[in-house]
Amino acid sequence: MKLYQVRKGQFVYFNNELHKIYSVKPIYKQSVHLIKMKDLTQHLTNASKVEKYKPKHLDSFVFNYKTYTLYKDRKAEEGDYILITNPSPDYLDHYSLHEIEIVSSVETKGVITTKSNGVKHNEYLLMVPGRASDSQPIDCLDGQMADNDLISNDFDSPTESTQGEMPNIGDVYKKRGGNPSIEAMVVAINGETIILGNHLELSLSELNDSEIWEFQYSLLEDEA
Repeated sequence: MKLYQVRKGQFVYFNNELHKIYSVKPIYKQSVHLIKMKDLTQHLTNASKVEKYKPKHLDSFVFNYKTYTLYKDRKAEEGDYILITNPSPDYLDHYSLHEIEIVSSVETKGVITTKSNGVKHNEYLLMVPGRASDSQPIDCLDGQMADNDLISNDFDSPTESTQGEMPNIGDVYKKRGGNPSIEAMVVAINGETIILGNHLELSLSELNDSEIWEFQYSLLEDEA
């Protein structure tokens, strides 16, 4: 269905490919800011040019050059990726619709993510690596994909996957021991290259080095 009212976190199709809305800026002509799920590149458009999609059990798609299948009947384990589809955060937690987070520990009623969020088991779908044989590929609206995309579990990434947590657009980091102090927001993600607001480009492994960079907060957490 065509959307004329959109909000942060929705999965949408734009130019036939699966994207996620990371910000809505109503005062701008191209008010809808998107991230393409396949390669995390950024795109701008308006609400009339996107179509909503609600991810469900056994959907499969490519996220950051890796293919995943969604499961509602499996509980996450440490190190797994989860897609938050039914967010109901407590006042100390900071997550919203369709955020993708990594599990750091598992408890009886839910999981704790690497961003220190407590997410209940009924709030997420588990992202299992690979494209299950009985899954529904949702990478493209019309269902047409290159044969090798459907056969292969992973896209060929331009570089080897780097260990570490992928940040979100709007995350603010501070450089430890910087003189002068450096604090900057993630404004773009290209594969595993992270671009900060002061035009500084870092690899994912560099940004995840806690001895150098420290996560502060997210400027986009409260946007609708």
